[in-house]
Amino acid sequence: MKIIHVPCLEDNYSYLIIDEATKEAAAVDPVEPEKVLRVAQDHGVDLKLVLTTHHHWDHAGGNEKMKELVPGIKVYGGSVDNVKGCTDKVENGDKFSLSSDITVLSLHTPCHTKGHISYFVTGKDEENPAVFTGDTLFVAGCGKFFEGTAEQMHQSLCVTLSSLPKPTRVYCGHEYTVKNLQFAVTVEPDNAKIAEKLSWAQEQRQSGLPTIPSTIDEELETNPFMRASLPEVQEKVGCKSAVDAMREIRQRKDTWRGISSL
Repeated sequence: MKIIHVPCLEDNYSYLIIDEATKEAAAVDPVEPEKVLRVAQDHGVDLKLVLTTHHHWDHAGGNEKMKELVPGIKVYGGSVDNVKGCTDKVENGDKFSLSSDITVLSLHTPCHTKGHISYFVTGKDEENPAVFTGDTLFVAGCGKFFEGTAEQMHQSLCVTLSSLPKPTRVYCGHEYTVKNLQFAVTVEPDNAKIAEKLSWAQEQRQSGLPTIPSTIDEELETNPFMRASLPEVQEKVGCKSAVDAMREIRQRKDTWRGISSL
């Protein structure tokens, strides 16, 4: 299983998931279909599926065009998310295959949108799995609570995604990592893992390189939203429960104006 990131728009990521043996591929959130298709052609792969994380235009806006460019392609999306161009609606726990070796499990991760789906993708046994989290989980952050509640984001991050195998590679929908880590420092100024990852992320971006993938393990160490269940994080933000901490950290992030450097 090979995963290729395709930078789109200003800071979005689309992805290609490729079975290197069969050359079958899936595109995740192909908002710029022509660009994604060019990358697919460069790698000599046959696009079979589109995996749409949620209905926002910068994720689902390329689906109709992709269907024109690749007749017969299947477009997956959350059953309650009203995804443009969707041919196959999925719910939590639905499984389907890209190829004989690559399986996709749909995980309902609501809050940013009501029907947001994260896709957990497994290849051969020796390969680390991957999860495509759209705008629910970012590297060191999470999406705004546009259509949901702190309870839902807590369930999505601290229960559903946190329970995935720790080596699972995390591929998110936007390149927001540096800002997210700069904010994370304000929540946990003594967390050395956050400082270390921020330094690395700044170097990556200065070199024109992406900060994806992360891993579930790294997120559990550095993402304040994934860490809302920890008593020490709750204490830092003056809360006594995981859901209250999730709400408080999001409110702080929503009003935080950022810093130029650390």
